[in-house]
Amino acid sequence: MERTAAGHDFAGTARRLAAAARARGLDSPGFRTPPRQPGHNRTIRRYPDGTALVAVRVKGRLWDDVVDDLIAGVLTVNDLHGALAAEVRLALWSDLAHGVGRNTSAA
Repeated sequence: MERTAAGHDFAGTARRLAAAARARGLDSPGFRTPPRQPGHNRTIRRYPDGTALVAVRVKGRLWDDVVDDLIAGVLTVNDLHGALAAEVRLALWSDLAHGVGRNTSAA
């Protein structure tokens, strides 16, 4: 049974994904929820300074779909396609599953 997104930590997951992307030498967009455009699960806004914002709808969706949209945003912002995109997608999923980017300090 797949879990819905309710009760999951969007902000914490976004921070861990951003850290994992940066650790792999990728540009990391900002993340927010929900997208401003109704009816869209994911939108990407690019700014003149080169930064980007990925907005993902959480409500009413499976958590794995939400996380996959966050990762797809990283791939899009970094213009990754084909086999390389598939490799990076798998690596980022693995990083999230194994806690890469998770702050373990007691600060």
